[in-house]
Amino acid sequence: MSLLRRLLLLPALLLASCTLHLPVPDAAAGHRVETRTMPVAASADTVPIYLLSDNLHTALVFDLKWLEQSGYVKPREIGEHKWVTMSWGERTAYVQERWLTPYQVFRALCTPSPSVMEIIPIDWTVEQVCHHQKVFIADVPRSSGPALAAFLNGCAAKKPDGTPDTVGPSSWGDGRLIRCPENYSYYFPRICNVWTAQSLQACGYSIRTGSALSASGLVRQATSEKNGFVKIWDPEEKKAAAAAR
Repeated sequence: MSLLRRLLLLPALLLASCTLHLPVPDAAAGHRVETRTMPVAASADTVPIYLLSDNLHTALVFDLKWLEQSGYVKPREIGEHKWVTMSWGERTAYVQERWLTPYQVFRALCTPSPSVMEIIPIDWTVEQVCHHQKVFIADVPRSSGPALAAFLNGCAAKKPDGTPDTVGPSSWGDGRLIRCPENYSYYFPRICNVWTAQSLQACGYSIRTGSALSASGLVRQATSEKNGFVKIWDPEEKKAAAAAR
């Protein structure tokens, strides 16, 4: 690990045990749900959600029809699909094709920076499309949809017609980058994994944002007995198994 990367990760390691209560978009304020205490068994009253993770970044995959039925307003560019993978982060990091400069990294972490929410449609098996990342799955009550939709709607700046304002294509796939409001900017400690944690909190999961600054910290909480996410795909394990044959 390079010295620069160590320095950038040091604040996260130092603050990982702190309890942080970061602001969520105003639109979600009236949609609180009770914290889950036990995993929910799959049934007609539940819907699966996926948690994606690599060493640094996390994302979530939702049933698009469920989101829309719950009140989520998708970008006009996104048609009818089975799933959407969604994540959040600093706008320049998503838009810029080359590596960020040290100054850009410092500015992103230390000052409020414009942010975007990425939405990418998927119509195939999630773990086969997102095979470079670890994939976890859990079942959430369908009744959690309105709170989640309110949170996601609050993360999007709107066009005059009320649909999300998009600023460019997604980093992969046929998706879009959604511009976020100025009051939902990116800075440390409000980083990508905190957005994932807040999305899971909106679904009723017991996730502490202060312990979710790192991808591993978030995954550790999600896979606890209380929250019940189960790993269904791990590219490193697949490689190891293939090499052992």
